[in-house]
Amino acid sequence: MNTGRVAAIVLRQFYLTRGSITRTVPLFVWVAIDIVLWGFITKYLNSVSSAGFDFVPVLLGAVLLWDFFTRVMQGVTMAFFEDVWSRNFLNLFASPLTITEYLTGLVITSVITSAVGLVVMIVLAAAVFGLSFNSYGAMLVALVLVLFLFGIALGVAACAIVLRFGPSAEWFVWPIPGLLSPFAGVFYPIATLPRWMQAIAAILPPSHVFEGLRAVVAGGAVVPARLGIAAALAVVYVLGACWLFTRVYRQAVRIGLIARYSAESLA
Repeated sequence: MNTGRVAAIVLRQFYLTRGSITRTVPLFVWVAIDIVLWGFITKYLNSVSSAGFDFVPVLLGAVLLWDFFTRVMQGVTMAFFEDVWSRNFLNLFASPLTITEYLTGLVITSVITSAVGLVVMIVLAAAVFGLSFNSYGAMLVALVLVLFLFGIALGVAACAIVLRFGPSAEWFVWPIPGLLSPFAGVFYPIATLPRWMQAIAAILPPSHVFEGLRAVVAGGAVVPARLGIAAALAVVYVLGACWLFTRVYRQAVRIGLIARYSAESLA
């Protein structure tokens, strides 16, 4: 792997973001809106609850983690979509750039953009709504890492879908976090789901993460075996997504799809 070519992918995204307010502002605005909205919802629930239960670490913490996961996925897909919208694939892959280098550049771009969003969310949640991350302990790092890996996996898989079916297939990508959220148990225990949904939740790393988050907030601890399963699943999904993207790319090269990549290439 050539680090210079990887850095070139990251640098291109940096210049695109730096030179456009329409790309810079969303890094802060949407995450801030989510934290403010859910922060006031948790404050309201605390005011009407007679049980003395603190909703802030449960709901606001879950929103923060889920938004982070979404930003990781979108960090990969948005960097990829920049090449889709500019019809830049032929230029990229006519160079010595390899698939591994390209995907690594997208992942690093996602790390940077999602880290910016995460910092904004942490500052707002702590300063405005009093969310203390000490209540989660060091285990929070492991939970965030699992969500990060799964977000990367979904982002790469979404890129493969668009590469295979064309730019119009990007509309398959945007609903993915929303479709997964009922199975992930972001705001409620997995046990409340029907059995068939629980079976799907069992193979999704976020469901184990949020179950662990609720266990920590309740005064317990994350079951190591469960966290290990979540981490293993996330790694498997990352490897599977990279394999899928590589396979789709090779097919696109073989049939000449990259050379005629356009909005009409869905068929």
